[in-house]
Amino acid sequence: FRNVPKEMVFTWDMLGLGGGGRETFFFDEPYDSPGAIAQVKEAMIKATLPPSIAQSFSGGSEAKASSWKIMGTVFRYMLFVGLIAFIILVATRHPFIGRRILIMIPTLLFISVVVFTIIQLPPGDYVTTMVSRLEVLGEEADLGRIEDLKTLFKLDESIVDQYLYWTGLKWFTTFSPADTGLLQGNLGRSMETSKLVNDMIGDRLLLTVFISVGTILFTWMMALPIGIFSAVRQYSIGDYIATFVGFLGMCIPNFLLALLLMFFASKFLGIHVTGLFSSEYGAQPEWTWGKFVDLLKHIWLPILVLGVTGTTGMIRVMRGNLLDELKKPYVVTARAKGVRPLKLLLKYPVRLALNPFISSIGVLFPQLISGGAIVAMILSLPTIGPQMIYALTSEDMYLAGTLLMLLSTLGVVGTLVSDILLMALDPRIRMSSGGR
Repeated sequence: FRNVPKEMVFTWDMLGLGGGGRETFFFDEPYDSPGAIAQVKEAMIKATLPPSIAQSFSGGSEAKASSWKIMGTVFRYMLFVGLIAFIILVATRHPFIGRRILIMIPTLLFISVVVFTIIQLPPGDYVTTMVSRLEVLGEEADLGRIEDLKTLFKLDESIVDQYLYWTGLKWFTTFSPADTGLLQGNLGRSMETSKLVNDMIGDRLLLTVFISVGTILFTWMMALPIGIFSAVRQYSIGDYIATFVGFLGMCIPNFLLALLLMFFASKFLGIHVTGLFSSEYGAQPEWTWGKFVDLLKHIWLPILVLGVTGTTGMIRVMRGNLLDELKKPYVVTARAKGVRPLKLLLKYPVRLALNPFISSIGVLFPQLISGGAIVAMILSLPTIGPQMIYALTSEDMYLAGTLLMLLSTLGVVGTLVSDILLMALDPRIRMSSGGR
């Protein structure tokens, strides 16, 4: 421990001499990760100004973009143009996909109007609640901050202007960086902390997607073989066991299963299964191979908890659909012609019975995020669900609205992905869509 005055060492817990320069203390060999050390150094060297004050300094020399920033912006726009060109190419080659993409635009526009209306309907917001609390306490020190919040979030303007600023539609008339919104990738700021929502939910969104994709893969890997076995061996002992386990899994709530697993792991195995990272990597801001491996060691529990209910439900769906397909005339005809049972089963009936699995992708992502919020709170998971609940309870309406819009977008994009996979899986959809 370096740069500590001798007078401060002999005081209790180094609390004496407030002017001793404690901000200049440093460890000779810090044990934090390089990313955490870099963040501490940046926080010590560069002051973080409030958004309203920072905007007044935007015309200084720091606002001038360097050459690498300009190249990064050009490269980002080139990728965006390439993505648009690829979507147009696929849409023109397959009209089915083109119609789905065109439907997405008015759908997302309508969803944004509904979400913004919902967050505006309740009386009051975080700012009005703060004003009421300060008036009760008789404090006037934060009134300047309240005025800054009103200016930052355009609370003194009309509802229509607030919606245009929030969605980023205002940017298309001014092309000013201050008017960017959801359409430009700027998710806004939190009314409570004034922090950028992009920074608040960056890693949370990534971890949420990891858990959701893992849950879907777990559901498919478990439900497909068990459902096929139950349909092929109908009314056998294995079918009865799978049916009993399926009904049992559908009846147990996810949060109760999480509590039971936590109890048994702590009591009988002596391990704590909460969180997604060990203490070594929990505060590490950057991603390394060790942090990714540590994530894989912890992510299995939330995937198991969230996937049990979906797996048991999909087993019943797969069993019922496959039983219907096995009774159809084309299966009887193929058997009469001597087609091998395994080839017949996997090539035709199972392929058609997979349609409910593919079509459920669009609703699984929002359900896993919103429905797994309680599980995430119990297991201390840094995902989107707990953040959304906290934003709703604290009346941080712009953060809550952004998260709701994000969930809706995931649902719409998931529906598009499921439609494309259905078209690739089922030739009847390709024939009816008119694609080549």
